Formats: sequence, C-alpha cells, structure tokens
Amino acid sequence: MFIQTETTPNPATLKFLPGQTVLEAGTADFPTADAGGKSPLAKRIFAISGTTGVFFGNDFVTVTKDEGTDWDHVKPAILGAIMEHYQSGESIMEGAAEAAHEANHSEEDSAIVGQITELLDTRVRPAVAQDGGDITFHGFERGVVYLQMKGACAGCPSSTMTLKMGIENLLRHYIPEVLEVRPVGV
Repeated sequence: MFIQTETTPNPATLKFLPGQTVLEAGTADFPTADAGGKSPLAKRIFAISGTTGVFFGNDFVTVTKDEGTDWDHVKPAILGAIMEHYQSGESIMEGAAEAAHEANHSEEDSAIVGQITELLDTRVRPAVAQDGGDITFHGFERGVVYLQMKGACAGCPSSTMTLKMGIENLLRHYIPEVLEVRPVGV
C-alpha cells in the first residue's frame, strides 16, 4: 500500500491519500480524541503523540497536529497507523456515522436554503475537499448564512478569507437575499 501525502493551506494539517475509499458517503470530523471513539482508524491516529484532530473525506484523511510537534517526527507514525488499519481489515467507522446537522429555517426561506446548499455542494465543497476539508451548512436567518469549516479548513489561517471573500461573494452573486456569511463553532 502506498499512501500519498499533500500539504494543505493549514500548516498544522496534512492530507493523507491511501489510494482507497475512506468513507463511502459524507465526511467525519473528529476535532478531539474523545470524538474519535466511533472510529478505529481515528483512535489509532489519536494514539500518536501530538495529534489534535482527524477528518475523513471520501478518499482522504486529514490530520492536524499541535504547534509543538514537527511533521518530520509524526508523519511516519501516521502513515504507519493508516497502513496498519487498512491491513487489519477493521471498518473505518463503528456503526452509522452521525447524521448531518439539519438547520432550522422558515418555509419562506426553503427555496433560498435550497439554492445555498446547491451552490455549496456543487461549487464550494469540491474545492474545499481538495484542501483536505469540508464545509457544512448550519442555517440561514435574516440574510445571514451560517457555515462551519472542518478538517484542514478548521483553524486554517486562510479560512476567514475563504468564507468572506470566496464563499460570501459567490452566494451574494447568485442569491441576492444573502447578505453575509458567518462561521459557527464546533
């Protein structure tokens, strides 16, 4: 098994590509070791000292390290953990993955929310996945779209710029009712 690695815009996060499917559908975000309990692979990676976050996409794993850890020291151990997991035959997730957060919105906003999620799914999420992350829709209220950055994008120095200059401008261009985009916490 050959696992490729790619840098991301977030210097604390690396993207690992095992050349196999990681998740069949959706994404899984483990911002803490406690959150990794539902995934044998996340548990293996969190067992490596210096690991602070794990994120799964369709064909990649992103790992975030703490500030005091050097990639040269932790990267071989992460590669080993991923390889060991795939060789073990264990599943990536125990049971079903958590359901995506469903946002509450009024009926009159349903058409707008549909347009927002369509643009996010077709134009934004593929680009964000290239950088080892994901973005989830959390709501639309009085012209404000609430989004959460995950994986490599969470805590990335350029995530605020991505939200404000990229995603906000895109949504405002296509949907005049959108006035602003704001991030939500974990």
